[in-house]
Amino acid sequence: MTRIDKNPKGGAANAVTVRGLVKHFGDTKALDGVDLDVREGTVLGVLGPNGAGKTTLVRCLSTLIVPDSGTATVAGYDVVRQPRQLRRTIGLTGQYASVDEKLSGRENLYMIGRLLDLSRKDSRARADELLERFSLTEAANKAAMNYSGGMRRRLDLAASMIGNPAVLYLDEPTTGLDPRTRNEVWDEVQRMVAEGATVLLTTQYMEEAEQLANELTVIDRGKVIANGGINELKAKVGGRTLQIRPTDPDQLGAMARAIAEAGLDGVAGSQAIPDEGLLNVPILSDEQLTAVVGLLGARGFGIAHIGTHLPSLDEVFLAITGKKTSDSQESLSNHTTEEVAA
Repeated sequence: MTRIDKNPKGGAANAVTVRGLVKHFGDTKALDGVDLDVREGTVLGVLGPNGAGKTTLVRCLSTLIVPDSGTATVAGYDVVRQPRQLRRTIGLTGQYASVDEKLSGRENLYMIGRLLDLSRKDSRARADELLERFSLTEAANKAAMNYSGGMRRRLDLAASMIGNPAVLYLDEPTTGLDPRTRNEVWDEVQRMVAEGATVLLTTQYMEEAEQLANELTVIDRGKVIANGGINELKAKVGGRTLQIRPTDPDQLGAMARAIAEAGLDGVAGSQAIPDEGLLNVPILSDEQLTAVVGLLGARGFGIAHIGTHLPSLDEVFLAITGKKTSDSQESLSNHTTEEVAA
């Protein structure tokens, strides 16, 4: 029976548990004592700058390389002591398509099914099912070398799913894809998770992390430097900003002075932005939000709009790592704003 480790925090079991994982390449320590947990049936997004160790982590967890020390279990199997059993429970989509270009899409999927010990009948049926799911049926008999980049990526993802893996590793799966194809991949990942799969996703696209991940782990120089839910990390970095748009833009300065003079507990540093007609007030709690709004109302200021703003994941990434996300990535992230009834 496959054993799944219990989450030390309680709740859902862990599909992936990593403790103290270390990997050297010569004098370079690619992984330096990595700990992480991926809860069963969720997506863990692993973020980090280029060279942080993300791909090395995936290669260790998929048995492609052997860690120097530490432990890791995936779907209950030890990655070092039980690699053969583990390989039958995982799927992997790397940064580059790994299909055989001389074979057709159908032949690629059929071959992988047979390598996973599916019968001829089941391999054919599974290949046809995945070709249809990834909109590749019309190109099923064409050589993969004639596929577009997006088609190859979809075929690669389909190949990783032939064996209905319990755990799927996606190592920057949408790098170089156009927005439409990227969205198709996202839809498929969400469908797999809804069907019970567990996903470990490495990415440098912040919107991708927001769309797919339940929790995030940030790695830099082989170490985990932050982890938690998306909003949890945003709150740790900068908390919320209360954004107030007065009915009369000329009152921005007076509103800022009123807040400063009131000396509200924990509320300081209000910033008027005349060009946008906004007053930004850093807050840490709902109580502070209520106090600021109540004060302005009591002083007779007219308010046209109130909202709260969380830092974007790009801002979180920069604050945590001191680095921008990949210079080559598209600017995909948007600020998170919640409207509050004025």
